[in-house]
Amino acid sequence: MPSSHPLLCSLGLLFLVLLQGSNSNGASTIPAKIGKGYRLISIEESPDGGIVGHLQIKQKNSIYGPDIPLLQLYVKHETEDRLRVHITDAEKQRWEVPYNLLPRDQPPSLKQTIGRSRKNPITASEYSSSELIFSYIPDPFGFAVKRKSNGQTLFNSSADESDPYGSFVFKDQYLEISTRLPKDASLYGLGENTQPHGIKLYPNDPYTLYTTDVSAINLNTDLYGSHPVYMDLRNVNGEASAHAVLMLNSNGMDVVYRGSSLTYKVIGGVFDFYFFPGPSPLDVVDQYTAFIGRPAPMPYWSFGFHQCRWGYHNLSVVEDVVENYKKAKIPLDVIWNDDDHMDGHKDFTLNQQNYPRAKLLPFLEKIHSQGMKYIVIIDPGIGVNSTYGVYQRGLANDVFIKYEGKPYLAQVWPGAVNFPDFLNPKTVEWWGDEVKRFHELVPVDGLWIDMNEASNFCSGLCTIPEGKKCPSVTGPGWECCLDCKNITKTRWDDPPYKINASGSQVPIGYKTIATSAVHYNGVLEYDAHSLYGFSQSIATHKALQGLQGKRPFILTRSTFVGSGHYAAHWTGDNKGTWDDLKYSISTMLNFGIFGVPMVGSDICGFYPAPTEELCNRWIEVGAFYPFSRDHANYYSPRQELYQWKSVAESARNALGMRYKLLPYLYTLSYEAHITGAPIARPLFFSFPNITELYGLSTQFLLGSSLMVSPVLDEGNTEVSALFPPGTWYNLFDMTQAIVSEEPHYLAVPAPLHAINVHLYQSAIIPMQQGGLISKQARMTPFSLVVTFPAGATEGEAKGNLFLDEDELPDMKLGNGYSSYIEFYANAAEGAVKVWSEVQESKFALEKGWVIEKVTVLGLNGIGGAFAVEVDGNAVVDTSNVEISTTEQMFPEKLEGKNKKRSAMVEVKGLELPVGKKFALSWKMGIKG
Repeated sequence: MPSSHPLLCSLGLLFLVLLQGSNSNGASTIPAKIGKGYRLISIEESPDGGIVGHLQIKQKNSIYGPDIPLLQLYVKHETEDRLRVHITDAEKQRWEVPYNLLPRDQPPSLKQTIGRSRKNPITASEYSSSELIFSYIPDPFGFAVKRKSNGQTLFNSSADESDPYGSFVFKDQYLEISTRLPKDASLYGLGENTQPHGIKLYPNDPYTLYTTDVSAINLNTDLYGSHPVYMDLRNVNGEASAHAVLMLNSNGMDVVYRGSSLTYKVIGGVFDFYFFPGPSPLDVVDQYTAFIGRPAPMPYWSFGFHQCRWGYHNLSVVEDVVENYKKAKIPLDVIWNDDDHMDGHKDFTLNQQNYPRAKLLPFLEKIHSQGMKYIVIIDPGIGVNSTYGVYQRGLANDVFIKYEGKPYLAQVWPGAVNFPDFLNPKTVEWWGDEVKRFHELVPVDGLWIDMNEASNFCSGLCTIPEGKKCPSVTGPGWECCLDCKNITKTRWDDPPYKINASGSQVPIGYKTIATSAVHYNGVLEYDAHSLYGFSQSIATHKALQGLQGKRPFILTRSTFVGSGHYAAHWTGDNKGTWDDLKYSISTMLNFGIFGVPMVGSDICGFYPAPTEELCNRWIEVGAFYPFSRDHANYYSPRQELYQWKSVAESARNALGMRYKLLPYLYTLSYEAHITGAPIARPLFFSFPNITELYGLSTQFLLGSSLMVSPVLDEGNTEVSALFPPGTWYNLFDMTQAIVSEEPHYLAVPAPLHAINVHLYQSAIIPMQQGGLISKQARMTPFSLVVTFPAGATEGEAKGNLFLDEDELPDMKLGNGYSSYIEFYANAAEGAVKVWSEVQESKFALEKGWVIEKVTVLGLNGIGGAFAVEVDGNAVVDTSNVEISTTEQMFPEKLEGKNKKRSAMVEVKGLELPVGKKFALSWKMGIKG
């Protein structure tokens, strides 16, 4: 679905440029440093092993409202690798991210009396765990967090006279706190936004966090999600260390990054900091997702290819699309409908004329029998309609967000709508019932929840016009046709500090729910706004899980801290341009850091029409997004991959490889689920000490070892790719290898239908033979690719494989429906051995999976004494086994001592049961 801000789509960048030098908060009258901060007046141990202190304002001022005079400080090392620093009003409860939405420990209850006798007063100014040290200065109060191993300061809120910021500020609607940073720190995160400079945060770019339906083509603008977390990567004398800082707060905020410092300016809530010490980037994401929730398990089929379009006007068009993919021999697992299947754009309905149930059900039965899936869109706005059962049941259950006691009226695709309040337990129950009813009508396999920032075509307080059709257009339209008036009468609608909303400081209630509207238990939209999509994801996940006990698949546009525990994400309304192709990589990599590893962009662009060459290059990249889907706008020409012969060829090539790699991708999704490890990740995750990689945004890794180096510019038939030190093997032609002693760029050929994908040394990856549907591809024989450094006479390699009944809710071992295999290889003293260790063999054995081929790269051939063992028993008959050796080619000559013979050894004709441990061994060398 497109953005409801068409003006901002075209003018957003202009607004942004105009605003760079201005500040409508009154830069000329408001000083850079507000107030004198707070002083620490008491501190003691808390019963749970933390420390609790009280802070008193030093000098009151009225800039952005009165100061909160007395604050409670709570600090706790919650685990050895997580430190919490929580600051709130000491006398009055304040809004925080609800503890039932994001489960975590509660801070101590507020102390109403200050200055009473202290049982456990603290005299030390440091408080340590094994990883982190918290220290403070009492007057003006400031705190620092240091890494214990090397004393490095990770965060320091104290300010000097020379700093461009002051001590921290805590008012009802304005909170400010800063940290000093070393100039060479590389920061990542603070999304969601489209970053023109790549994955690294860029000094003086605006970083505003407030969930907004603004097209992703708007650069440096608050987009659909809010993730107030950053990862900080530093390199001291060649040694890298990473950490992350989460400021858990759902209110709108500007984060000002100057290069040498970072300042949060937040319009409500509390300071709730969490520090994660790493020290590796993978450690950071592991620690972060252990706190916010591990990424959701995804069904196997979701790693297949997906096709969607807004504008599949009837069922026969959808049937043709499925048939044409099959004819073109392009893989396809999932066919999607935008709102074309709906009756008048209303959720949980079917258009009986264009998608008659009597024809839709046999179509779904047919594709389901082949292993294909079907997903439809659901928007949160429920059409106001007296004959619409969903709406009537919602009214009866009192599930809608209120304004002055009545359901708040907005406009989205059906016309006038009310918004369900997903903070209300009754709403979650009602939503589950509506999903169940719809599933009985149409057996969909997942849900796509869109427009959940929440998006509104109108602003303010609206009524339905009398005697006027609304909406008045026949096609999709986003002009507001309700009668509306602006709401500016409360401080929630017009707060004293104006965040840079929509990149142009529009009112925070613009084109969304009025911020003085009220949720369950009196919660203001002002506070809960950025949680809307997150709360809907949780409710939808619960609803789908309750249907048939299957693993849910949910795609959401709006996200918050923890959304990845429930849903996948796509990057929203992008454009069919080369720039947008580039941006897609940075956004994808950021979401891996945010704990949402199942992510991708609309392949070939949502609008307008892409060029044929761009679509070729985009499917080559998109085939390696974790979530791979082609989607286009209502007004764009058709852009399914078979529409151009050349694109179809590129798709067969790139998606053909994706489908061979499905077991590898699925194993990565298991690792994501148990450790948070991103599926797609920046190169510095595997090579953190190489500073040249810190800003690299044009290549990425899948897992730790598979590097994708796409063409991202028009007319190019080669790509300048940065190769970290070691040996890299071309996955499409494993006789081709690149050896790099130092990180360096190399121009590698990239004709129109080719994508460069290289596998690093010391890895073992499982592959299968591919197919047109993942269900078929999954039952083909396995092969293993084992990599050693080119010309090595000794070395080790390892890899793994996770297999399970992929539609069960849990993705875990020990339930009888999963197996886990670890693969090892060793070369030493002239001998080579490849073997496996198996956990939970039953499932793999029942499925009958076998390894048919093992390919070993980088050694100097096979010299004899070939042997096979299965479960410790020698396999005597190896007559069906074929062994071949092919010398490897290098684009650059290996000079001097590195000039060694390197070969690809293929061992075919094996029948090794995946569920049994095996061992292959042979002597190195060349026969005869």
